[in-house]
Amino acid sequence: MGLEPVPTFGVEEELLLVDPNTGIPSMQNEVVADNARQLGLSLQLELTPCQIETASSVLHTSAELAESLARSRSTAAVAARRAGAALLPAGVPPLLPELGPITDTKRYRRIADEYGMIALEQGVCGAHVHVAVPDREFGVAVSNHVRPWLPVLLALTANSALYAGRDTGYASWRSVLWSRWPSAGPPPYFDSVDHYDALIRQMFDVGAILDDGMVYWDVRPSMNFPTLEIRVSDVPASTSDTVLLAVLVRALVMTASDAIDRGASAPRVAEHALHWAYWRAARDGLSDRLVDPATGRLGTAADALSSLVSYVAGALETTGERDLVDSAIRRNVQHGNGARRQRDALKTSGAITDAVLDLIEG
Repeated sequence: MGLEPVPTFGVEEELLLVDPNTGIPSMQNEVVADNARQLGLSLQLELTPCQIETASSVLHTSAELAESLARSRSTAAVAARRAGAALLPAGVPPLLPELGPITDTKRYRRIADEYGMIALEQGVCGAHVHVAVPDREFGVAVSNHVRPWLPVLLALTANSALYAGRDTGYASWRSVLWSRWPSAGPPPYFDSVDHYDALIRQMFDVGAILDDGMVYWDVRPSMNFPTLEIRVSDVPASTSDTVLLAVLVRALVMTASDAIDRGASAPRVAEHALHWAYWRAARDGLSDRLVDPATGRLGTAADALSSLVSYVAGALETTGERDLVDSAIRRNVQHGNGARRQRDALKTSGAITDAVLDLIEG
């Protein structure tokens, strides 16, 4: 269907702004974006003023992506410091003394008016991986093949255990908050691109979305680029974890392309089963058990990750990234992901404010 042997990719990272002395969200995204522009970095404003978003260019290799992410985070951190703020890579604000406000744009004000507390209790930060695809029809077909693996990607990147001054008991509280949006979560199984478009029209009709940008499914054809966008993940704690995520996502798209070319049907995982797997991934991250998409049964996180790597092994050999993936996954299984890092910081410091300060991106 026209997919390149190794498609290009890119990443968007949403990041929090906090006070460097208290860890409380700093509502200065417009000032930080202006500072970043002077430093040669374009930042996007998000729903709440304590958020910014970086976006890489179109890239070919994991090495290019690693360099791009390091540069964008470093520059954004400088821009934040010039505004008296600090950069925090976390899926939700660990400290949240009050709700709101909303970034003052016409679109965001309209969203807040329509969706109320769902919009006000936000500050959620994800990582969005774009992989080049030839057209929307192909993207929708790939979505069906990718959707069973979304919970594993969520568990791998879980980085939001702390929220509003407490340990939530979840590895990814971001995904729990995000799931309240009527258009969020795992996408349905699509019979065709026409079926996809019909569901979008229905969401408009019932008011579940106000514009195309509110199609918050965790896999979607991009509204602005010739890409498929996978957006299930918390923003990872480190750029190396973001690289791992992007490499695996691209390998999933390549594996799906091969299956489509062979005429293989995507597994029709029931929506309720997928929601259960999401819940388990959000709760435990890599610390306990996950639903293994290869078997549909509950097993260890290490086994689920092993199944994912086995599933995309051919694509990883093509991209030359198998060693990178094996090493990064081994590190995450042994030492934990962002959620583990947050809890370790809290355990070491004994106070959530001190834990937040330990997690600030330099």
